[in-house]
Amino acid sequence: MFDIARLLKKDRQTRLVQTLKENPFATDEDLANMFDVSIQTIRLDRLELGIPELRERIKSVAEQNLDAVRSLDIEEVIGEVIEIQLDSHAFSVLEIKPEHIFARTQIARGHYIFAQANSLAVAVIDAEVALTATARIRFVRPVKLGEKLVAKAVVRSRSESESKVRVETKVQGETVFTATFRVVCIS
Repeated sequence: MFDIARLLKKDRQTRLVQTLKENPFATDEDLANMFDVSIQTIRLDRLELGIPELRERIKSVAEQNLDAVRSLDIEEVIGEVIEIQLDSHAFSVLEIKPEHIFARTQIARGHYIFAQANSLAVAVIDAEVALTATARIRFVRPVKLGEKLVAKAVVRSRSESESKVRVETKVQGETVFTATFRVVCIS
């Protein structure tokens, strides 16, 4: 006789492993909603499967995928850098906390969203000194307290003196901010 709960648990755990391979930035809350179980169930599944918590997963991905940033100190990038391949692409994550929001509306202040994108666009450039010359930005929707911003910067073109970098910021796969930066390199 089959234990249906056990079978469902094994299926859920298999899907959990696959989901985290595809998106290592998923929170326990995101996963609980996705699998329609409690956060505690997700934590127990992760523990049983030897999957670390979000912060450790992010740290692990970052350690494997970081080139040496030259244009600024890595600590100067707003958000946590997850991956960076100089002159190619970069990712960072920023969780919106109380210090990032307007108290009355609980909406993130735009300059934090812009700063994450701008600092990532500069960091991805392989140069001793890189500065933003121009930026075309678009706020798509307000970002709220507790949301995690995942920014992806892609170098679209590169010459000796300047680069064009496109940054797209998402919350759970939904685009919330886009920007195109012209970054100049100074020797």
